[in-house]
Amino acid sequence: MTEYTLIRSGRKTLALEISRDCKVIVRAPQKMPQKKIDEFVEQYDSWIKKNLEKQRKRANEQSSLTENDIAELKRRAYDYLPERTEYFAKIMGVEYSGVKITSAKTRYGSCSAENSICFSYLLMLKPLRAVDYVVVHELAHTVHHNHSRQFYAFIEKYMPDYKERIKELKK
Repeated sequence: MTEYTLIRSGRKTLALEISRDCKVIVRAPQKMPQKKIDEFVEQYDSWIKKNLEKQRKRANEQSSLTENDIAELKRRAYDYLPERTEYFAKIMGVEYSGVKITSAKTRYGSCSAENSICFSYLLMLKPLRAVDYVVVHELAHTVHHNHSRQFYAFIEKYMPDYKERIKELKK
């Protein structure tokens, strides 16, 4: 049985989470029987193992970066991302209010309600085809501020192979 931390609250459903420090967290309703929680964890054992491995890999990748590596990744991000954002915005016919490069560790990109787009410098560790997908993904949020079917249809219109690029991003 996988070791986990249990957090009980007023929630109605069970949830699994892998923390940044590679701990398994289970969130459960206050009065749910322990047996049911253990069965839930057992049922998702392969998901837990797969995602623990991903998280360990991500943590190792980030912790092995030197200050020079980080400076180089940031330089590449500043050189590449604003230019590609402008390029795809013209093709897609969308407007955004600006591009920022951040040190975010858990997400490669985000788009605010004001259509300001942020990219993590860590995105530059990925293949450029995958990086371009993140650019298009964030620009699509200027039109659809969600992950609906229409959002992905909008992405597919400009990047028909986006599903392959997502796989490259996850490698």
